[in-house]
Amino acid sequence: MEFLYEYGLFFAKAVTIVVSILAVVIVVLASTVKHKTEKGELKITNISDNLKELKHELKEELLSKKAFKAYEKQVKADDKAKEKAEKDNKEPETDPKVFVIDFKGSIDANEVASLREEISAILTIADKGDEVLVNVESGGGMVHGYGLASSQLDRLRQADIPLSICVDKVAASGGYMMACVANKIYAAPFAIVGSIGVVAQVPNFNRLLKKHDIDYEQHTAGNFKRTLTVFGENTDEGREKFQQELEETHVLFKDFIAKYRPELDIAKVATGEHWYGQQAIELGLIDEVATSDDVIMKLANERTVVKISYQLKKKLSDKIAHGASLSFNAIFNKFAEKNQPLK
Repeated sequence: MEFLYEYGLFFAKAVTIVVSILAVVIVVLASTVKHKTEKGELKITNISDNLKELKHELKEELLSKKAFKAYEKQVKADDKAKEKAEKDNKEPETDPKVFVIDFKGSIDANEVASLREEISAILTIADKGDEVLVNVESGGGMVHGYGLASSQLDRLRQADIPLSICVDKVAASGGYMMACVANKIYAAPFAIVGSIGVVAQVPNFNRLLKKHDIDYEQHTAGNFKRTLTVFGENTDEGREKFQQELEETHVLFKDFIAKYRPELDIAKVATGEHWYGQQAIELGLIDEVATSDDVIMKLANERTVVKISYQLKKKLSDKIAHGASLSFNAIFNKFAEKNQPLK
């Protein structure tokens, strides 16, 4: 009877949780319909202000009261001097800005959807003297995806906005395709860069199908509509054509990099190999060994550094799936806790 009581109590709680989930889903649905024309949200973070606040808090914590008061007095004096200088110039003076973007790329480079919005926003607001810094982290992926991502960065070059790329971990293959567009490339000492090559892998199950007497048919119009197949029997002619396509893509890749970094010895670096940052600088793949943190902190002393990020709104189905997953995990854990003494 005690078990039935505990089970009934658990069931009642489970029903309560499910009803709560439904209520949340209804609210989310109403909000999604109301803002269904909005694709995402642009977030702006003033990194310079954050660093100043951090410095102020650390000074207050570590300095003596007398030293901290002297520091605050000096800060106020500097601010007043800056205001007076701007007033004397009569025309309002805007500090040159550095816009920071993070790009962490996946295989299909779907993050380009946010990248294009971020770059469009910068192009709308950027003034003469402003710069852009993009933190790239990607091991590469699909040619067309990273080709588009590189073209988005080229929009900045076309607008004569200085562009820098920072690589803290990896910018290989398609990632380096993006990086090479920059006027200047920074990389951490052990960041991986390069991998200027093309690779394709296709499994083939034809012999397995034959072994089990399974027929596979593929019909195409055009001799090379499909060069290699997963289930059919591949031919030497198809393999040769497929290899030819890879070589042509590699040539396009090399030409693209040579366009932006003409000083590179393409024959030497376009072998598909990758290098660490401290090796890459000797080959001319990067311009300076430094982490993004070093670069940003240095720029923040001279300019206003602002981070721009565009976050796509999740689909309703994604929100429901995520909420349901969390709820069912909670129910399962609760059930396990209740029934643990019965073991």
